[in-house]
Amino acid sequence: MPAANLFRPLPDARGGERFDDLLNRPGCRIERIVSHGQASPPGFWYAQDWDEWVLLLAGHALLRLDGEPAPRALAEGDHLLIPAGCRHRVEATAADRPTVWLAVHLDAPAPPAPAAS
Repeated sequence: MPAANLFRPLPDARGGERFDDLLNRPGCRIERIVSHGQASPPGFWYAQDWDEWVLLLAGHALLRLDGEPAPRALAEGDHLLIPAGCRHRVEATAADRPTVWLAVHLDAPAPPAPAAS
């Protein structure tokens, strides 16, 4: 497997968030998310059946967890575990530069089996 770089090439996310799987194995999916001024749609909440650990690598963001009085301000290097079933949403991401996330989905559904030939 060749080496890769999380920041090169960095996709242009000004037209919409970019989600790229870096690794997908049974029970674990690692994803790079690139945002550029995006937020979750009004009234939309993520709610997953698996734990998700997120690390903010570049930029900044506001992340709201359901039941908390205010969104959490995340800066470069901040990380947190979002437990399975915890409703959450992105309130804002940096508009002046890309926001780069690393998301590790634990006990996520297995990748689809290859198609039979």
